[in-house]
Amino acid sequence: MIPWLTPDDPFPPVERSLAHPNGLLAASGQIDADALIDAYSHGIFPWYSATDPVLWWSPDPRMVLFTEEFVARRSLVRRIRSGLNAGRFEVRVDVDFAATMRGCAAPRRHQEGTWITDEMFDAYGDLHRRGLAHSVEVFGGGRRIGGLYGVAIGRMYFGESMFSIEPDASKIALAALVQLLRLEKVPMLDCQQETSHLASLGARGIARALFCSHVAAAVRQPPIEWPRYRGLVVTDLLRAY
Repeated sequence: MIPWLTPDDPFPPVERSLAHPNGLLAASGQIDADALIDAYSHGIFPWYSATDPVLWWSPDPRMVLFTEEFVARRSLVRRIRSGLNAGRFEVRVDVDFAATMRGCAAPRRHQEGTWITDEMFDAYGDLHRRGLAHSVEVFGGGRRIGGLYGVAIGRMYFGESMFSIEPDASKIALAALVQLLRLEKVPMLDCQQETSHLASLGARGIARALFCSHVAAAVRQPPIEWPRYRGLVVTDLLRAY
């Protein structure tokens, strides 16, 4: 069974996570920015529905994307290049973090409800105000057409969610983020859970012990200077493809 954590309780060691369901470690009654910082720094993340308590996870293996292994398939490269040549889209960082979260929380086909609860909006919004959560946003035709957000501590970026209103907009956001992280010498992007979609982009599972060892070192490194990217047009990063 998993422990119930009160606000003063530390997270148990990740090695105590359940094998079934893979990675379930603990539960709690609330979530806040301080708990998130502690969790991510130890290779733990929250994932739960509005009717559940807060559930904390650390699966083994852990799905990650090494930035040098990102796969931009031919169809995505064509869309990026044609969009760049025609000026169809623009990519910016941290224009409106809350709006990006709302885009990720919007209902999706074949999915009931959302796991991004009101308390998660509050907790990640607090992280963003502290400079520890950031969004990459794609605009086209005068509106936000896709994007992603995640947590950034030291030289580690923990991906949380992404969305598209137009085809491949979230992939374009990810492609831009990968180039930004390469520029900042960040070798690994956490993807949390294994999906065929992420695998098609080059993500793969690694042993939890290896992941947590990398995180422990990365979060202690000097952070990316995110304020210099705030609102900045970073579309030209995509010219690398």
